[in-house]
Formats: sequence, C-alpha cells, structure tokens
Amino acid sequence: MADPPWRFTNRTGKVAPEHKRLARYPTMELDDICALPVADHVTEPAHCYMWVPNALLPDGLRVLDAWGFAYKSNIVWHKIRKDGESDGRGVGFYFRNVTELLLFGVRGKNARTLAPGRRQVNLIASRKREHSRKPDEQYEVIESCSPGPYLELFGRGRRDGWTVWGNQADDDYRPDWATYKHNSAHAAE
Repeated sequence: MADPPWRFTNRTGKVAPEHKRLARYPTMELDDICALPVADHVTEPAHCYMWVPNALLPDGLRVLDAWGFAYKSNIVWHKIRKDGESDGRGVGFYFRNVTELLLFGVRGKNARTLAPGRRQVNLIASRKREHSRKPDEQYEVIESCSPGPYLELFGRGRRDGWTVWGNQADDDYRPDWATYKHNSAHAAE
C-alpha cells in the first residue's frame, strides 16, 4: 500500500496556494514517484493499493504502470462527519471533494483477490483525521483481500504485521500540527 506525497500544482505550474498545508511534509515530483524501485521489493503475484487525490487520478494510473502494476479497480473513501453526512470541508477547483481514491492494481499471473475480496464493496465511509491521514479501515480491507507480506510506503506510524517505510514511520508517531477536534491516535469514533 502506498500513499505518495503528491505535489499539487495549478495551471501556472506553481504549487497550488490552497495546499499550503503540504508544507507539513515534503512532497515529490511525479517522475520521482514513478522512479521509485518498487519492483525490486515485490514478488509476484502482487497487489498494490495506492492512494491518489481525485484531481491526480491520471498521475496515479501512471505511477501504477511505472511500478509494473495493471490497474483493475478502486476503493472510494467517502469522508463523513460524525452525523454520517458528507464532510464538506474538502478542497477542489470544480467540486468540493468529499472522496479520495485507493487505486488497486495487480502484478503477475493469478493475482486475484482472496475470496473475501469478491464480497468486499469498494467503499469506505469514515471520518477524516489529521491532514492526509487515511482511514484505518483500509488495513482490514487489504489484510482480508490480499495475501501478505504487507508493505506500506510513506506510512505514518507502524502496524503489527506490516513493514512500514517513510519519514513518519515511527512507533510513537503523532502529528506536530493542529488537527480536527475529534482526532486521536486511534480510529475516529
């Protein structure tokens, strides 16, 4: 699973001003993400789950291909409020985004999901936490639908049974910036 530090740019090629919060962690150019030697650390068959913001879907598909994975499907994360309605604080030039995509790709022969994957709906509905942090529900989906071993690229914190790589992959990871009031080190209530 990967959550690359995407760099957002506007039509002028500058980093988009509404993404000043990206200064909280270093971002990467698309070509640098594509060039990561993921293939050197993957055995076949393999699954790749990769987070991509809606506006960068073409970039996400390019990265999957560069890493040697064929796109097959996606899981949509619907960001909700405590009352279950859409969390309208999302960003977007055209629409207020309340979703994010978890692309799914495969590599090698016989790379189908495990039996639970064929019953798994492609929607996770949960609350946002600190900026860019993904829902913990992703791990349950991945662990039930794909055989291990499990590797997380650009991870925050650690998880039992996973190898986690990234500059925030510490046992005691905590954000060092203000977060939404309902955030905690554990899944949102």
